[in-house]
Amino acid sequence: MIEFPDPSQADEDGLLAAGGNLEPDTLLAAYAKGIFPWYSENQPILWWSPDPRMVLFPAEFHCSKRLARRMRQGLYTVTLDEAFTDVIKLCAEIQRKGGDGTWILPEMMEAYRRMFEEKHAHSVEVWDGDELVGGLYGVLCNSVFFAESMFSRKIDASKIALAALCGQALRDGWKLIDCQFHTAHLQSLGAREISRLQFLQFLQLIKADGD
Repeated sequence: MIEFPDPSQADEDGLLAAGGNLEPDTLLAAYAKGIFPWYSENQPILWWSPDPRMVLFPAEFHCSKRLARRMRQGLYTVTLDEAFTDVIKLCAEIQRKGGDGTWILPEMMEAYRRMFEEKHAHSVEVWDGDELVGGLYGVLCNSVFFAESMFSRKIDASKIALAALCGQALRDGWKLIDCQFHTAHLQSLGAREISRLQFLQFLQLIKADGD
């Protein structure tokens, strides 16, 4: 198994290390230490632990009146782990259309598909009839859900996916949803920044409670 450096050694952008592999044991070891892979084509695998860290405590999810009304209308159906491969493909497709390419490369898709088969990775799907219109995926490790990416093809679909994830987290006792980097979209939904030190201390407390 790869031994990762102390996350506090990451540079000012959060880059910690390069190289290694995307085997399930490697990914789980990384997530357990608050580290995740993120890289582009023709680069080595890059491992990150940013400071600050964007996180969402499930009970702090902010559901606007408009979103609550849309959810009550029952226009969409939400499922869990029903279409993991399709979710990750659509996340990659949305990123490519954004014009900046995608870090969800074929080898990343295969790595997380294997994580899904081993029940470490999970997806939330939002359906409009038979059409997959929104969703997200990530890795569950020590009661923390490390969210990797989300997509939306219709209004509020990704918000509904995140609302469903928070509901699942509250039901199953997950402590935290890691959102990695700050975005205004995530902040509007209740996510907030904490220091890397706070994040890593929280991971240690959660792990100690579970041991």
